[in-house]
Amino acid sequence: MYASLPAWLREIIPIAVLLAVIAFVVTRLPKVDVGHTREFRTRRFWNWFPAGMTYAFLYFGRYNLTAYKNAVGMSNDAYGTIGLWGAIVYGFSFLLNGPLADRIGGRATLLIAAVGSMAMNLAMGFVALGGWDNDHKLTFTVLYALNMYFQSFGAVSIVKVNAAWFHVRERGTFGGIFGILISLGVYFAYDWGRKIAEAFPQMPAAVFFAPPIALGVMAVVDYFLVKDEPSHAGHRDFDAGDARIDDGGKKLSVWQLAKRMLTTRTILIIAAVEFCSGFLRNAIMQWYPVFAKETGIGKQFVAMNWGMLLCCAGIFGGMTAGVISDHVFQSRRGPVSSILYGGLLAGGGIMIMTLETPALGWVVIFMSLCVIGVHGMLSGTASMDFGGKKNVGLVVGIIDGFVYLGTAAQAGILKSVVPSGAAQKDPHNWASWPLAMLPLSFLGLVLATRVWNATARGKAAAH
Repeated sequence: MYASLPAWLREIIPIAVLLAVIAFVVTRLPKVDVGHTREFRTRRFWNWFPAGMTYAFLYFGRYNLTAYKNAVGMSNDAYGTIGLWGAIVYGFSFLLNGPLADRIGGRATLLIAAVGSMAMNLAMGFVALGGWDNDHKLTFTVLYALNMYFQSFGAVSIVKVNAAWFHVRERGTFGGIFGILISLGVYFAYDWGRKIAEAFPQMPAAVFFAPPIALGVMAVVDYFLVKDEPSHAGHRDFDAGDARIDDGGKKLSVWQLAKRMLTTRTILIIAAVEFCSGFLRNAIMQWYPVFAKETGIGKQFVAMNWGMLLCCAGIFGGMTAGVISDHVFQSRRGPVSSILYGGLLAGGGIMIMTLETPALGWVVIFMSLCVIGVHGMLSGTASMDFGGKKNVGLVVGIIDGFVYLGTAAQAGILKSVVPSGAAQKDPHNWASWPLAMLPLSFLGLVLATRVWNATARGKAAAH
């Protein structure tokens, strides 16, 4: 039915839905008053909004690989291998990039992320101009891994900058707002990426040339607008009320801090939960478009608007999780994460029963809502709470590193268990896809309940 609509209407519907969702969510946000002045809130907007849009365009330059894969018919094995090594590099980059963000500031590392990813996307685009064959597999693997190295600066930069601008009592709700911008990146990558590939069928390399334009513009904007501390923008710094991992004021080395964090039970459990989230998020987000194309359901509504629907799921998931965390569970992140993991476990079971029906698309959208909500609560918010603004780069690096180790495990496992060749045309043969998710959903649920009562301990202060 959707495919039979006029082309102009099919283009307008996703944008209208997306704008309606954003407007609905933003206008119904509860207000958290910690004493900020109107001038401070205005300047803070001009700090987090450009930083958030930069992160959205980093996603655009990260997940465009899926659009390229579907455009050129890259094999599942090659796609999985490229993603595997990219995720491994991203996962281990926190050893350098987290401490570096703490040392030189989130603004500087955000600029490194934008410029570095811009360069790597351009390099992949020039290689892709020669067409795709397996001889390019190694080159793409290396370039995509380098892209993921620069991408790994993004998360630590964003959280590092925001930790100084948001009180712990604001972070759950703000995590949802920021999730809107991150979810836009998913929309750019999957829907814009697919449309770019369709617009230039003779030059699929175009999917690698669009993100650098956006990243270049945002790098210039960030240079002038984004500041690491309120005092750098003419406002008074304040106590954010978060945790501190230190030694009574004594300066600790990076390795001493890392050792202390890696022996902190709460941080270890959150990292383990996020390993599961990384596996599940990308098992859903990256493989559903492949499933849709190979099984011939690419003209169904969900498949045609995958990026837009993922964006809506991210907005609702992030906002719901953030608001409930701050206003029902007193800024505890564990209870919401546990509830959402219960949804993931149920969704994985329903996937097995709906593989051959149109309902599958809506099931995986619901699961995306759950996993994006967890990811925003733990990587984006709990990392600020438990690391404190001084050490948040290292903490989010550790947690986000585990996310991408989970992504690497997903890429390695799924490329081996999903069907290939003629077998991938039959949806029934894809049962191994949701079956691979069920153990991680159950493990994530059990682990999330272990931090149900965990809260950050710091001085509560208002600005």
